[in-house]
Amino acid sequence: MSNSNRYVYGIVNTADTGDIEFETDAVAGADRVYTVSHRRLGAVVSNIDTTDPEETDEDAQIHDDVLREIMDHDGGKTIVPMQFGMAFENDRTLKNVLRGARPAFRRAMSDIEGRIELGLKLVTQEDGSIDRDEVEDAVSDELDPIAAQAVQNDRFSDRLVLNRSYLVDEDERESFDEAVARLEDRYGDDLLVQYTGPYAPYSFVNVEIGAQSQ
Repeated sequence: MSNSNRYVYGIVNTADTGDIEFETDAVAGADRVYTVSHRRLGAVVSNIDTTDPEETDEDAQIHDDVLREIMDHDGGKTIVPMQFGMAFENDRTLKNVLRGARPAFRRAMSDIEGRIELGLKLVTQEDGSIDRDEVEDAVSDELDPIAAQAVQNDRFSDRLVLNRSYLVDEDERESFDEAVARLEDRYGDDLLVQYTGPYAPYSFVNVEIGAQSQ
């Protein structure tokens, strides 16, 4: 198949970022990412030989790694992240998608500009004993005043007391780290604290961009 297909990692405002291009390990063995732009929007892409990529563990991790590279690129970029698997047949199809979803992308960029996603899971230790309601209240008291937004994720285990994602201003990252550290000091004997990130803010972006190929 042709290698003219475009695999999309996310969308940037090229008026702020300019064109992005750098060499890196990309999805499906590609070695370069770059922007395909329409007006002031740019899709950060790599070349791929399919519009239906298989989501292997390796490529899912590469997708996230590339997003982090873009976020850190040349002093830092705001990117609206796409979930794994968005691929389009050619530049024309992709530009049509950018044109159609332009208002939604611009709103999403405004919501996440200068912000990162951080994750917090609290898991009961084997012999831990805690009051779940008290823990949730304490977490909210510490973190909600710092975070711009928070969302509750699935509790996929009986031992999982809390599973939240937070949208945090980059300027507030240190304060957020310190608040998590206080929670760990307070509950560390009874709870395993899993603090992860930063991520591109997947949990705070919901942009439908239409069919993957036309």
